[in-house]
This record gives sequence, C-alpha cells and structure tokens, in this order.
Amino acid sequence: MSADNLTRTQRDDLRTIAAMIVPASDEYKVPGADDPAIQADMLATLGRDTKLVAAALDHLARLAGRPLAELDAARRDAVAQEFRSAGGAAAATLVRVVLQCYYRDDRVLGSLGIEPRAPFPNGHVLPDGDWSLLDPVKARAGTLRRAP
Repeated sequence: MSADNLTRTQRDDLRTIAAMIVPASDEYKVPGADDPAIQADMLATLGRDTKLVAAALDHLARLAGRPLAELDAARRDAVAQEFRSAGGAAAATLVRVVLQCYYRDDRVLGSLGIEPRAPFPNGHVLPDGDWSLLDPVKARAGTLRRAP
C-alpha cells in the first residue's frame, strides 16, 4: 500500500489532524504541520507506515462521523481526545509520521537554531584530497579473519 491509495478525504483529514498536532506559530515564524511542503513530504515518505496511517485516519473518520475538517473546533478536539485514548498503534504511528516530517523541515530546523545540513563534516562535501578523517582507522592494527 502506498500514499497514492489514500482517498481525498483521508488526505484532508491528515492535513486537519496534522494542524491540530502542530499548529503554525507567528511568534516563532514556523508553519504548521498542515503546510503544503510538509504534507507533500508526509505523503512522499509514508512507505511502510501507510497501512497504519490509513487505519488511524479511518478510525478518526468513524469517530467523527464525517470528514474531520467539517467539524467545528470543539467537536474536532473531542474526537481527537477520544482517538488519542483508543487509537493504539495506528494513532502512535500517525503522530510519529506528522512529527518526523515536521521536524525535518528546514524552516522548523532554522527556528530551533539548527543549521539545515548534515552536521559533519561541513555538510556532505569533503574537500578534495582530504583523507584526514581516515587517520584513526589507518592507525588501528590490522585484523585478519578467515574467509568462509
């Protein structure tokens, strides 16, 4: 199963619940988890989690009785509270997927003071001819093992 198998309603509910999990903040200048770029990342990287996320969205739909986005804020919060207490592994997977995609967004990393690049060495580019990173490996004694 892939994210392509999610219905339009499931995608809308995913966007709605993502905004409830992490709303946008003007104070910290970060988008909510319902931001189109973050949503695109979620859908592109669901992979093996698609089945559990779809189950979580179906569970939410059953609790809500209609698409989550159509509910007023108070009813949405009540449904989310009920879902949180009875959603099990599917609920945990849904929350993990939302947070994982949210916290790898460059804008969010920047707001946390984290430079959005690989931390070592100088991003992912090594200067030509600089093999000094291998010095500790070269300093080790050789290990001989029998080949099978």
